[in-house]
Amino acid sequence: MIALIQMWILAVLALALLAVEVWAFVNALRFRPDAYTAAGKRSKVFWCVLTGVAMLLGFLSLPYPIGNGGASMLFMLIGIVIAGVFLADVLPALRRVMGRAQGPRRRW
Repeated sequence: MIALIQMWILAVLALALLAVEVWAFVNALRFRPDAYTAAGKRSKVFWCVLTGVAMLLGFLSLPYPIGNGGASMLFMLIGIVIAGVFLADVLPALRRVMGRAQGPRRRW
């Protein structure tokens, strides 16, 4: 019984982390290549490949009923660290740069 509960908790956690990795990948695709340069970050291709690898690692870390189940928790950890670095460091810098590129906004 305990093993079943642990398996479901791990499955829910793995799915949540996979969702975060997909969100990071989609955000990496959203911005123009010159925004990465203007923000002082690595290239768009670099971050798209890295977040794509994070997404793949997240998928591989899903437990058996959903994914392949053969990967270790290390894959889950590596994937979420990559996605976390993008979401915590790169994405805010890109948003700041793109916010400046759009010019001042009127507030009514």
